[in-house]
Amino acid sequence: MITLTHFLLVSACIFCIGLYAILAKRNAIMILVGIELMINAAILNFVAFARYDKINYGGQIFALFAIVLAAAAVAVGLAIILNAYRHFKTINPQHIHELKD
Repeated sequence: MITLTHFLLVSACIFCIGLYAILAKRNAIMILVGIELMINAAILNFVAFARYDKINYGGQIFALFAIVLAAAAVAVGLAIILNAYRHFKTINPQHIHELKD
């Protein structure tokens, strides 16, 4: 039988993979993927705890809200990365060191 502990362990593993992707990668796209993994770990927690929620579908509603916010954040992040690439000709965050022209 799958319990809440199993969901929390999987969520913690996904969160750690996302954190590693943020800390170890030198590519802005991979950093964005790491952030998405961390958000997905939080969404998994929302759905797992929804089983113990007294309000019907409370966790699922929060999860849908988090998915919408994550999609908007990815769209904005990708637009920033594309503009940085257009200006600096690289997506390596260490090579982008000035914000003004």
